[in-house]
Amino acid sequence: MYGWHGKLLRVNLTEEKAKIEDIDEHMLRTFLGGRGLGAKILFDEVKPETDALGPGNKLIFTTGPLTGTSAPTAGRYSITSRSPLTGTIFDSNSGGHFGVELKKCGIDAMVIEGCAQKLTYLFINDGSVEFRDAGEIVGLDTHKTTDYVVKHTDARARVACIGPAGEKKVLFACIINDRHRAAGRGGLGAVMGSKQLKAIAVLGTHETQVANPEEFEEARKLAHEAIMKNPVTKDALPYYGTSVLVNIINEIGALPTRNYQEGFFKDADAISGETLRERIFVRKTACAQCPIGCGRVTKVGSEEGEGPEYETIWAFGADCGINDIAAIALANYKCNKLGLDTITTGATIACAMELSERGLLTDYIRFGNADTMLQLIDKIALREGIGDKLANGSLRFAQDYNADYSMSVKGLEMPAYDPRGVQGMGLAYATSNRGGCHLRGYMISAEVLGSPYMVDRLKTEGKAGLLVLFQNISAAVDSLVLCRFSQFALNPEHYARMLSAVTGIEYTDTDLLTIGERIYNLERLYNVKAGAGEDTLPKRLLTEKLSAGHSKGHVVHLDVMLQEYYTIRGWDDKGRPEKETISRLGIGGDVNAN
Repeated sequence: MYGWHGKLLRVNLTEEKAKIEDIDEHMLRTFLGGRGLGAKILFDEVKPETDALGPGNKLIFTTGPLTGTSAPTAGRYSITSRSPLTGTIFDSNSGGHFGVELKKCGIDAMVIEGCAQKLTYLFINDGSVEFRDAGEIVGLDTHKTTDYVVKHTDARARVACIGPAGEKKVLFACIINDRHRAAGRGGLGAVMGSKQLKAIAVLGTHETQVANPEEFEEARKLAHEAIMKNPVTKDALPYYGTSVLVNIINEIGALPTRNYQEGFFKDADAISGETLRERIFVRKTACAQCPIGCGRVTKVGSEEGEGPEYETIWAFGADCGINDIAAIALANYKCNKLGLDTITTGATIACAMELSERGLLTDYIRFGNADTMLQLIDKIALREGIGDKLANGSLRFAQDYNADYSMSVKGLEMPAYDPRGVQGMGLAYATSNRGGCHLRGYMISAEVLGSPYMVDRLKTEGKAGLLVLFQNISAAVDSLVLCRFSQFALNPEHYARMLSAVTGIEYTDTDLLTIGERIYNLERLYNVKAGAGEDTLPKRLLTEKLSAGHSKGHVVHLDVMLQEYYTIRGWDDKGRPEKETISRLGIGGDVNAN
């Protein structure tokens, strides 16, 4: 088989047994890998009512058919599970080098099931599995855990692990690989912690076989050239990293400030990509097979780390009313070591700050206090004091105080774009299968950056159709598994040509869009059965007009976009896929089935 190995590694932690299984070739052809393959396995094997932190949930690691090749940005992998934070199907992908090494173990997927009797780590060497006692690394951060596991396995091994937050089952704990890269959102680190699994080390020798090397090299070169010509991937991201967006988004009045109370942060320049480069930048870094190199190595005092990314700068900066780039970087370093999603961590602290300033908390946690923010990160990871409540995310935290100040959708905190200033992002948040996520359909591309073309960010017309297109191609790209930033420069034909050359199976751009549509509907079907929340936004965004900046006076006009979106999707008026849609996409199953 070309592109894929056609193998799945099933690891049962309860019985300490592992076995290699064949993956149906039709499943690979129709779901590709990564997000799509993970969704299909979860849909088939984990019932929607399964306790996300119980032994019945599964943690599914997947690579794609381009992983292990020289395709630009093909160094990523995906993890899928049922989220303890949202209750939805949830995938999170990560860069670095772990994904390539996982594929080299001769597998396309790894399913972790059951629960170990004691804290355990795994060493997977070319498909063979060793179950090892992790007693000596209980409570260690992700850096120390990685160092220990590498020392006790092989210096060439790549490691994915959880920190104290995952062990404590913080509902937004993440999984860290290669010390600094994160499968960040949705609490998959808590799922890993619930399984008593501290770390996974992988080492392999199996190469990805390419069906048509000459055709692939031609397709790869075309993709690489396109990336090197696009101003976003050629200049902005390599020079500033994702933090280039701080001033851009603030300028249009869509940088959420003080828990989304405003869309303009007067001190944005102090936390911008320009300031980051001037004050704490050391060098850039890149994931495997990436010609872009958006990563930042930074240094604050004697401490060096990677990041912060744009979303993190916002979460610990504007959202918390903090204008100190050094403090934001330190918060990022802490989260990476403790194993916390920076977006939900910052947004939950911002929620607490608003509750405090409105007199709803006995703890006084004011906006702009960086020292308090840094202390709260530790308390959250260890579930100490008020951190124990914050560790459940902003929705549950706000509900504890009968307050409506959680800026989340389906329990997932929204990121760094106020949809009152970018209407299409409001629809994207509301309809994302993960909850409040910008990555399912990155409407900022068209509404702000003009890719593939510029649309009026404050109008609703045409946004539903454009979002469906973005969501479908993004689902396919996530299943290849390639970096989302490649989409600034590449079109579906680029991806189809590389995929066809690698697998020897003819794929067109239309085929990829159909695959993406199939994946999106499968995820939606799972969420409907799981009873995921409705497609809406926090009341604030629908009723409170922005009072400053270049989006002043606007709210999100969601309803007018939502019904058009449902019609285009082939869903009913409650957002459930119609039987005809399910049948056309070859998904199987009934939205009304138990």
